[in-house]
Amino acid sequence: MAERTAVIAGGGIGGLAAAVALSRRGWRVEVCERAAEFTEIGAGLSLWPNALRALAALGLDGQVREVGAVEAGGGVRDRTGRWLARTDNAVLEARFGAPLVVLHRAELIRILAGALPDGALRPSTTITGVHDDGDAVVAEHDRGSLRAALVIGADGLRSAVRRAGWPSAAPPRYAGFTAWRMVTEPLPEPLAGGAVTWGRGEEFGFTSMSGGRVYCFGAAATPEGGAAPDGERAEVRRRFEAWPEPIPALLASVPEGGVLRHDIYTLPPLSTFVSGRMALLGDAAHAMTPNLGQGGCQALEDAVVLAECLGGAAGDVAAALARYDRLRRPRTQRVARRAARLGAVGNVAWPPAVMARNVAARLLPTSVTLRSMAPILGWRA
Repeated sequence: MAERTAVIAGGGIGGLAAAVALSRRGWRVEVCERAAEFTEIGAGLSLWPNALRALAALGLDGQVREVGAVEAGGGVRDRTGRWLARTDNAVLEARFGAPLVVLHRAELIRILAGALPDGALRPSTTITGVHDDGDAVVAEHDRGSLRAALVIGADGLRSAVRRAGWPSAAPPRYAGFTAWRMVTEPLPEPLAGGAVTWGRGEEFGFTSMSGGRVYCFGAAATPEGGAAPDGERAEVRRRFEAWPEPIPALLASVPEGGVLRHDIYTLPPLSTFVSGRMALLGDAAHAMTPNLGQGGCQALEDAVVLAECLGGAAGDVAAALARYDRLRRPRTQRVARRAARLGAVGNVAWPPAVMARNVAARLLPTSVTLRSMAPILGWRA
């Protein structure tokens, strides 16, 4: 029976969150993930107050806070290590009702997957196409097909669901820079706080995780499709080892083979997130640069809002999806534009522009920064 059944392509953060939200509203969900396991490797994740509210709507914020880390604060530094701007996590929590929590992506995946009923997860199952079949929508996969009232495309940047339902959509676009992500071994002494350090055409950030580990990321304006001949750990050390402390010490604590390299892509804005009985969320709908730390946060918001719109009935899927599109598309596309602007600022390379950027950041009051973030971090389900 297709009624009240949703097939979700993609077992990442957005797909699993949507499955949890729908299953708790009486939907039968099947999450199809091409990988053999429901997990993620090698990277940390920043969960801002808006993401924690989405997790609270799923009843999972307590578990996330138990395994995550809350730092005292962070900020932005220049290439010499001088502070340009600082943020106190206590102030953030006081203003928005929740702190910034950092955890490993795999830990969030484990929590979300553990909240699903038995039989909901289909590993090693790749969605290859989707088509309407009158009273249902059919998701074709590499071992057969599934009939459902709804197919949700949470299958990332190269979404098969988007190709099926949005055949004329523009392809992902290279953002002009590459990112390296890594997690250190446990450190003997905890960090005092996190920071993003701006250079010329490069930046490096770090933030504490649980267990004494630190999540680090670097970014640089590079040609698309590059790779280091002697490995990415050697590449990040060449680029960032002479940067101010604690960056050299952090790089020394990254295990061999522990650096992930990804070119960063954005998705040109779609005119709708809905096509028939298909809906997109997360990167499949609005892939953005990571500069605001909002990619996973927006996917969690998407999942909660989609389930709220659908409610417990399958009869009004079209109206529910139209409402989801009205609520989510303008917001996520605004966040994506803002992330792209911040990425351009962080990776500026022309020396006069670097100087102007740093002066502006140093002069901007923290209160103004917090007010400017309110439309993003103040979101409520």
